Amino acid sequence: VGTVEHEYSLDGCKPIIFFYARGSTETFNMGDAVYSPGPPTAQGLQDIYGCENIAIQGIDYAALVATNYLAGGADPVEALAMATLLTDAATRCPTSSLLVGAYSQGAALTHRAIENLPKKVKNLISGVVLYGDTQNLQDSGRIPNFSKAKTLIICNEGDVICAGNLTITYPHIGYVARVPEALAFLVNQVK
Repeated sequence: VGTVEHEYSLDGCKPIIFFYARGSTETFNMGDAVYSPGPPTAQGLQDIYGCENIAIQGIDYAALVATNYLAGGADPVEALAMATLLTDAATRCPTSSLLVGAYSQGAALTHRAIENLPKKVKNLISGVVLYGDTQNLQDSGRIPNFSKAKTLIICNEGDVICAGNLTITYPHIGYVARVPEALAFLVNQVK
């Protein structure tokens, strides 16, 4: 797995499709290769299920620092684009398990993309893992209008981002160590 992935948009349906939204300022659609949990989460899923059974899809969005300060913590146009991608996958691949992962501002984007999806699309999303969620406090530890049982929000001790403060501290860049926890959750959610 690399720092740029478009397997779903290029190759279509596979039994599992993993969508990932990176954090602010991360250059590539899967996030930074060193400190972002995106590449190791995707690699872990690929190791478990095999390349032939999972499509990895990074979410293409600007990830600008300024959009953290918008209502809901993300650009609504970019959230709509992510929602459209998830809806497309649910429509084209109704037997696939859709998994979503996100880090930092990508978690906010995920909240905004999923919260207003049609019920039939939400039902096809098997599991969501959010690392260092910038909307954790604001949305009461959940994605609004989405099953809490299908969601795992991972916040490191001392990560003030999860407490509603947009200050980057060392705990906010330490989520790679939490990837095994995320993988265990996602594997348990796959139908």
